[in-house]
Amino acid sequence: MYWLASLMGLSTVFIIALGLYLELNRSAAKNIPPRRLRSALGAHLALFAAALAGTLFLGIHDALAQTPASTSGGAVTLGFGLAILGAGLPMAVAAIGAGIALGPVGAAAMAVLAEKPEMFGRTLVYMGLAEGIAIYGLVVSILLLGRI
Repeated sequence: MYWLASLMGLSTVFIIALGLYLELNRSAAKNIPPRRLRSALGAHLALFAAALAGTLFLGIHDALAQTPASTSGGAVTLGFGLAILGAGLPMAVAAIGAGIALGPVGAAAMAVLAEKPEMFGRTLVYMGLAEGIAIYGLVVSILLLGRI
């Protein structure tokens, strides 16, 4: 199972390294066709997704096969670690979604306020609706933490 985690880590490191190389060396980026870059990125993302799925499917047996903890406190099992990651995942995804939503909404709100300052209340409501996505993720994470 450790080889799957290292495969995921290496794939992520290679994607970041390629991005940094192409950002710092723009002449090299112009010589590589975009189709090749897209296929390389797609291959790395597919490798990452396959390794993640393999980790979850192979690790679920270890998580469910854990015996009740009657040992000293502070021992973190694989099942408990996966449960904590699963409880934090909705908050992370919701925060990313809220950030994606707030970008265009905030830019449009600033443009409207520059022309019509009396529209402040309405633009504030739209910003609140976009931010509500993150609050829903927080509520789901808190509910999942209560079940652990």
